[in-house]
Amino acid sequence: MADVYINLLIIAAKTAILLLGGSITYYAGRAYRRTGDPSLRALSIGFGLVTVGALLGGISHQVLALELAIGIAINSVLTAFGFGVIVYSLYIE
Repeated sequence: MADVYINLLIIAAKTAILLLGGSITYYAGRAYRRTGDPSLRALSIGFGLVTVGALLGGISHQVLALELAIGIAINSVLTAFGFGVIVYSLYIE
C-alpha cells in the first residue's frame, strides 16, 4: 500500500515540476525572443533540460516500468547538465 502512495507522490511532484519548469522555460524563451539576449536563451535551455530530465525520469519509472534508480539517474544527469547551462547563462554577456 505504501508503494501506491509513493507512486502518487512521484507523479504529483513530477507534474508540478513539469508545469512550473515549463512555465519558467516558456517565459525565459519569450524574454529571449523579445530582447535577443543570449543569456536568456541559455537560461531557457537550462531550465528546459532540468524540466525534461524530471519528465524523462518519471516516464522511465512510471510508464516504462524501469527501475527507480534508472529514473533517478536520468533525472540527475539532465538536472546537473541543465544547472550547468543555467550557471553559464549567468556569466555570458
